[in-house]
Amino acid sequence: MRHFFLTSTTALALASGSAAFANDLRNEALELFAPLPSTIPALNANPVTPEKIDLGKALFFDPRMSASGVFSCNFCHNLATGGDDNMPTSIGHGWQKGPRNSPTVLNSVFNEAQFWDGRAPDLAEQAKGPVQAGVEMANTPSNVVATLNSMPQYVDWFTASFPEEAEPVSFDNFAKAIEAYEATLITPAPFDAWLNGDDAALSEMETAGLSLFIDKGCASCHSGVNLGGNGYYPFGLIEKPGADILPEGDKGRFAVTATADDEYVFRASPLRNIDQTAPYFHSGIVWDLKVAVQVMGESQLGEDLTEDEADKIVAFLGSLTGEMPEVVYPILPAETAATPRPTGEVK
Repeated sequence: MRHFFLTSTTALALASGSAAFANDLRNEALELFAPLPSTIPALNANPVTPEKIDLGKALFFDPRMSASGVFSCNFCHNLATGGDDNMPTSIGHGWQKGPRNSPTVLNSVFNEAQFWDGRAPDLAEQAKGPVQAGVEMANTPSNVVATLNSMPQYVDWFTASFPEEAEPVSFDNFAKAIEAYEATLITPAPFDAWLNGDDAALSEMETAGLSLFIDKGCASCHSGVNLGGNGYYPFGLIEKPGADILPEGDKGRFAVTATADDEYVFRASPLRNIDQTAPYFHSGIVWDLKVAVQVMGESQLGEDLTEDEADKIVAFLGSLTGEMPEVVYPILPAETAATPRPTGEVK
């Protein structure tokens, strides 16, 4: 009995210590991160309605929004593969190769700005960019509007989505509808359950990885609800990576601000679902998440992470992979004689 009592007392003490550690770590984490909300977030000047979500979903999957009729939003932000295209850099119109890795669309509504250089303040502005980019969808606003107006079903959907507007079919409303749909692409993860008080949601290794993630300084850039997407930082804060990882010709946010201090500055990558979205960095060079973690430790923190430390941080990052919303492929309106014909011409 005495042996049992001592063993039980020791177990209780260990459990108490473990619970105290979990509570302390959670309190520290809640100062840095936030769980995903349980509802669709409000959008700036764009009320979200069921009609607008359905319209945005159709537009997101419709390849006819591109000049060639080949490339949809989903082509580069594939909802079956983590919300990106799992390629170093995306392929677009005329099979041209884009300059940067495609970020995930999942949870992107929580980013403070869109694109690696933050040139779009929200998802509506972001939606306009690829449509008009010559290496992506290579279309024009007027041709998009003509395409939509040529199909009566789309006109009806726009009218239902923007009922107070005299001319609901517009390029601005095209972008707002896509933004409304993308705002629904939220993936609650085990980490959210843990932040909300469920100690069992994370394994011991994942918890150890979270502790390291905070202690090593990773959370100084990768914080907030999306663990990133909310600040701009030089790539190579401590030690600049080589040209194999940081291409010399891509100076990041400098292209937006033309400010010397913004050379090689990029928006911190959001880390939710990161283990689903290889390859990594804006160059899409690194395919292994553990290697990416080690590169970041060295270049951003001046930390030579051990194999064990890197493994634990990778385990924590796995707890950020969430449950996908159900995606049912939409049935799109049929073309008419008035629908602009596709073209593969590269200008």
